[in-house]
Amino acid sequence: MDIGRVCLKTKGREQGERCVVLEVIDRNFVIVVGPNVKRRRVNMNHIRPLDEAVTLQRNASDEDAIAALG
Repeated sequence: MDIGRVCLKTKGREQGERCVVLEVIDRNFVIVVGPNVKRRRVNMNHIRPLDEAVTLQRNASDEDAIAALG
């Protein structure tokens, strides 16, 4: 999983929503944010990576990530 990868949440209250990876914590957890997804740490088993990716800096703000996600 890499920074800028667009994913689909498959578990939790935000299930079915698109989000983008902001930071990789370790091999099990990442930080994600999206238009309908609060910035949070999620288990990689609870997201499904999609074929698309956006270009983001390592410490991108939530607004920049959501704008890139479109």
